[in-house]
Amino acid sequence: MNQWLQPLPLVAILRGLHPDQAVEIGGAIVDAGFRILEVPLNSPRPLESIRLLADAFGDRCLVGAGTVLSTAKVHEVAEAGGRLIVMPHADTAVIAEAKRAGLYCVPGVSTPTEAFAALHAGADALKIFPAEAIPPAVVKAWRAVLPPELALLPVGGITPDNMGPYVAAGARGFGIGSALFAPGRSVADTAERARAFATSWQELAHPGTSA
Repeated sequence: MNQWLQPLPLVAILRGLHPDQAVEIGGAIVDAGFRILEVPLNSPRPLESIRLLADAFGDRCLVGAGTVLSTAKVHEVAEAGGRLIVMPHADTAVIAEAKRAGLYCVPGVSTPTEAFAALHAGADALKIFPAEAIPPAVVKAWRAVLPPELALLPVGGITPDNMGPYVAAGARGFGIGSALFAPGRSVADTAERARAFATSWQELAHPGTSA
């Protein structure tokens, strides 16, 4: 998983993406440096969007699904060409099924108990969700006990301006939702937002190197 989180460890959460927009929106985000694209399954015809994105960008991006709530959906995502399963919860059966299918899996956790159970089931990284309820001080406490190489990715309410405290606490990246893409938002606006997130991350990762 860490190979896809470099050099820009930001997951684009494209909730509400329509297949007709998939390649154009995906391209704008990929051009900004994103390497992970997630289409939540409660989007319109999500498997079609996943297939389009995988066909267009699968050689340089990890494409998959979010809001995966059952083991059956794991296989539907895989059949559509997705290689990533993201969940809002830590259902160990879904995690195990994703790993059996040879996919990456990033479950959502909100307690240390869920975090360790998810890791035991095979999770590749952990989605800290909802981040609005899990401040940087909590992430720092988790970081002290979780494996140091593990990627912790806060999701929920993340903007270019509030990533810094989470990074200082030990976050290794973020999932970015409506602050990046929302239905009806133009490709140009989405591209500008993607670049803003990328710039903010680079400034955090390499202080003093921005132009």
